[in-house]
Amino acid sequence: MSKRKNEQLTQDAEDLYEAVNQLVRVYQFRDRDRICCYDVSVTQCYAVETLVKQGALRLQVLAEEMFLDKSTASRVIDALERKGYVSRVEDDEDRRAVKIQATQAGKELYEKIRSDLVAEERAMIENLSVEARQGAVSLLRQITRATEIRCGLANEPCSDAMQRD
Repeated sequence: MSKRKNEQLTQDAEDLYEAVNQLVRVYQFRDRDRICCYDVSVTQCYAVETLVKQGALRLQVLAEEMFLDKSTASRVIDALERKGYVSRVEDDEDRRAVKIQATQAGKELYEKIRSDLVAEERAMIENLSVEARQGAVSLLRQITRATEIRCGLANEPCSDAMQRD
């Protein structure tokens, strides 16, 4: 790679880092402020969302899906169970084990939060061209997939994968 292309790639990587960093920061604050209006934390909302989308899961699987340790996931589920958004059910594959599932109240909560956030997204992109909207979605999916491959799907901490490069 030529020196100029290498310098441009480095600059583009720095710009991407800053843009994604700012986007994540804005979304974290937005999610915290919006989701907490529904009597759940962002983490609790993500847990309900995961259970709604994937169905009943064992605690360990849910923790892995959310990139949490099992004890943290357990506390999240305990709080959601007290609020009536999840319940524990017998695991059909192993009657000694339990799975966690979203209750009807949990599903309704998730749909309400999702509906409100999608309406907000719609308002943000309504003045963009169809091509720009679809291009943005495609780019975000590609970056997400590349990040998953680099850090998430390798089944090892991101720092370990990065140290090898």
